[in-house]
Amino acid sequence: MRGAAMRVLVGGGTGFVGTALTQLLRSRGHRVTHVSRRGGRNRISWEELSRSGLPVCDAVVNLAGQNVLNPLRRWSDSFCREIISSRVDTTRTLAKAIAAAEHPPRAWVLVTGVGYYRPSPIAEYTEESPGGNFDFFSRLVSSWEDAALIYGSPTRGVVVRSGVVLGRGGGAISQMIWPFRLGLGGPLGSGLQPFPWIHIRDLCGIVCHALEKENVRGILNGVSPTSSGTSNGAFARELAAALGRPALLPVPAWAVRAVFGEERAVMLLKGQKVLPKRTLESGYRFLFPELAAALRDIVA
Repeated sequence: MRGAAMRVLVGGGTGFVGTALTQLLRSRGHRVTHVSRRGGRNRISWEELSRSGLPVCDAVVNLAGQNVLNPLRRWSDSFCREIISSRVDTTRTLAKAIAAAEHPPRAWVLVTGVGYYRPSPIAEYTEESPGGNFDFFSRLVSSWEDAALIYGSPTRGVVVRSGVVLGRGGGAISQMIWPFRLGLGGPLGSGLQPFPWIHIRDLCGIVCHALEKENVRGILNGVSPTSSGTSNGAFARELAAALGRPALLPVPAWAVRAVFGEERAVMLLKGQKVLPKRTLESGYRFLFPELAAALRDIVA
């Protein structure tokens, strides 16, 4: 049963996940305004938000963030600063606006990443597991989530730590689909590293669930309930199978490091086994819990 229609402000609402979330929210009767670089129809700019404060709304979501795995960008100090600013600074801007609002929103949802947890081939992590202080990406997620904190606020806060988002027309699939279509795809490195994944419809579904359910707060892991048993090699085989192609050509670890740099290569050559324990306990029911069905839906 759906609740009352909400006015939802979405930072990063024109990106891959933001577009899908906007469609879902509007299909459920909610009104959506985006925060982007430029203002316009159903849109305000980050500068306007900083200057004029939060527009009247019932909920706020932040999805903003520079694409960390953009292969066209060399890993450098300036790129690191862009990555941090696009996440931490936008989150802090929204949190400050919420804290200063005369009529604060009921809900504040931030989407971060499972990079918070230490990569491991054996450890399994739930929302209660420690992390956040062992490499660039874990420290980034910690700073990102800290920027969202609003002490003493009546606004209900939720953080969704997302895995690799799989969907049509963007994200991870868009970067690898053509090698696999041509029969040139395969696992990265050993292929044994965990691959925490989620279908884009489920990530958007979790965010919508967090907005609509007044009892949902705190950390939620945005990963499929079966993803802790998925390796990079298993993902490669399932994607190839969904396309009716072989997956015979592994990409050596040295090639991944050459393209992305040592720091970013960690994200691809290592991984975390993450469980959505609190997400399931909150009542969310996954549309795509199984990888094969998720990939068939995406590449159909």
